Amino acid sequence: MPKPIRKAVMPVAGLGTRVLPGAKTVAKELLNVVDRPIIAYAVAEARAAGIEHIVMVTGRGKQALEDYFDHHIELEAQLAAKGKTELLEEILAGLPKAGEMSFVRQMRPLGLGHAVWCARDLIGDEPFAVILPDMLMAAKTPALAQAVAAYDQVGGNIIVVEPVAEDDTHRYGVVALEGGRDHYPGRGVPTRMSAMVEKPPRGTAPSNLIVSGRYILQPEIFDILAAHETGAGGEIQLTDAMVRLMGRQDFHALEYDGVTYDCGDKIGLLRANVAFALRHPDLGPDARAAIEALLRD
Repeated sequence: MPKPIRKAVMPVAGLGTRVLPGAKTVAKELLNVVDRPIIAYAVAEARAAGIEHIVMVTGRGKQALEDYFDHHIELEAQLAAKGKTELLEEILAGLPKAGEMSFVRQMRPLGLGHAVWCARDLIGDEPFAVILPDMLMAAKTPALAQAVAAYDQVGGNIIVVEPVAEDDTHRYGVVALEGGRDHYPGRGVPTRMSAMVEKPPRGTAPSNLIVSGRYILQPEIFDILAAHETGAGGEIQLTDAMVRLMGRQDFHALEYDGVTYDCGDKIGLLRANVAFALRHPDLGPDARAAIEALLRD
């Protein structure tokens, strides 16, 4: 039985350049999707997967993220005084329990691999999850919970993937599957990987399954990241470290059952707002009516 997945790393130090000017003074993870910030969805997903300790890797100008997950005494007092108990309870439910959340600082923007490495002392010698919060994944069973279930079956390292059009594979990291495409069992089945290729030239991708925003990794990845070897863009790439670790440990790809919205992109953020508004238990009917009225204009 593999060690349980108790901890998750959320890299949140990025500047959000693809959603400027909106992210100029507000952390991109605090941009709203309907009625709450993107980061709140990521934290809820982690909790649903059984994560006990979330490590957020922040950077300069991200103090508001820590404040969001702290008590707002004045606001809470006002809501209580006005009898808005349901709203108060909803706000309090989103706060971390004692010891559930930690924050570490990535002093320089040296890449995703470097951000994950910054959390090494809090993760320690145990497997852990990585959640990229701006990749908002809508799924009946949360994406990370699907990954944890796959990990419980096969252990090792799990990379959540999703299919894209063949013409788009050159834009992403793409996984190669053991046995090739002809032996791929399909969605929901962890499948052993043989390689990962970052942005392969058109027509050369080993599959149409791209690396998405959820990972389960073994702690040996930190030893590789500690070398601080740079890759694409002169940054310390998590993908490069995973490729090196693949030579020593099993990696499985899991095509999850759900839909991904890239909220680090303006259109992706718009799509997420529309999709989540339509599914909202209270706002859904009014959101649909508003959208249909706009389309008629």
